[in-house]
Amino acid sequence: MSIKELPLLSTKTPKGQNSSSKGVKLWPLALFVALLVFACAALWHFWPRILLSSIIWQRGLHQHLAAILQQVSAHPAQAGLSLTLLSLIYGVVHAVGPGHGKVVITTYLATHPSRLKNSLRLTFASAVVQGLVAILLVTLVLGVFQLSSRQLHQSSFWLEKGSYVLVMLLGTILCWRAIRRGLTLLKAAWRENKSQSRPMKIQTIRLADDHQHDANCGCGHQHVPSDSQLQSDTDWRTQIAVVLAMGLRPCSGAIMVLLFSKVIGVYWWGVLSALVMALGTSLTVSLVGFLVFYSRELAVKLSVNQAPSLATRLSWSLFSLLGGLILIFAGILLYQASDSVFGGGIGPFGHSSSL
Repeated sequence: MSIKELPLLSTKTPKGQNSSSKGVKLWPLALFVALLVFACAALWHFWPRILLSSIIWQRGLHQHLAAILQQVSAHPAQAGLSLTLLSLIYGVVHAVGPGHGKVVITTYLATHPSRLKNSLRLTFASAVVQGLVAILLVTLVLGVFQLSSRQLHQSSFWLEKGSYVLVMLLGTILCWRAIRRGLTLLKAAWRENKSQSRPMKIQTIRLADDHQHDANCGCGHQHVPSDSQLQSDTDWRTQIAVVLAMGLRPCSGAIMVLLFSKVIGVYWWGVLSALVMALGTSLTVSLVGFLVFYSRELAVKLSVNQAPSLATRLSWSLFSLLGGLILIFAGILLYQASDSVFGGGIGPFGHSSSL
């Protein structure tokens, strides 16, 4: 294909660039959000049944774990293997039940661009942190400070409220960054339109016959911020906030196992059980993150035919803003409901501390 010098009037549209090349199918993104809203509504409708089944399953597993822990001292090899396997199953089942961590990771991954490896890293880290928080809490309260089990539960309660504050803070950060990203895109588009509207200014550029302007067209001007620039604010601080918002709330099953193992004198077996629970939880939450990631990727592929346009990037900024608002609302709701949960009630995302 020949390359030639073309005089370009800034008031004209470059050859080959038309409205169809910038056409964006936004209906898959709208469908994605509609399905997400429908899933939340269905979950809310079937909430009592789901919650009751989750409580029954976990209560049965608690009894089996307590029985196996009592056998560890007499039969460490056989009982230890059974304890490990049952702890793994408990972690998987425990994470299937309702939990605020799945709300955080689902909302974040659905409304923010992220690579698959990074998404799985976030889900795995959050589950591990949740198990480590439970171990550290029980070790400090019962082992170091020699406090009572009541004070242990009070400490867990305040950690839980702190995690809900982090959820609200994370939502606020995401909203602010979405607004800032949208303003950056609009300013860049305004500067581009202003530079192209200067009357009778002739620019001479090397331009292909079928040249189309995009983020990587190489014509010497950056029309809109690149994808790497748009994703640069997903830094380690945001990732730490996501992990802490999900993992700061200690796992109730891990606390139960650690407390019981401390009482009967097999505390290190309880620590092993809590770590294996965290591994099982990470498997389930990673599966959730995997499904959300590929659902979002499918929506993006259906929505964009060519290089991402201004309308596409603005739409994702709006989705990011929506995700932040959802997290703020969920954090407020969880924080207000935690008092009733501590007093024996049932909160909107479950009485258990599952991810």
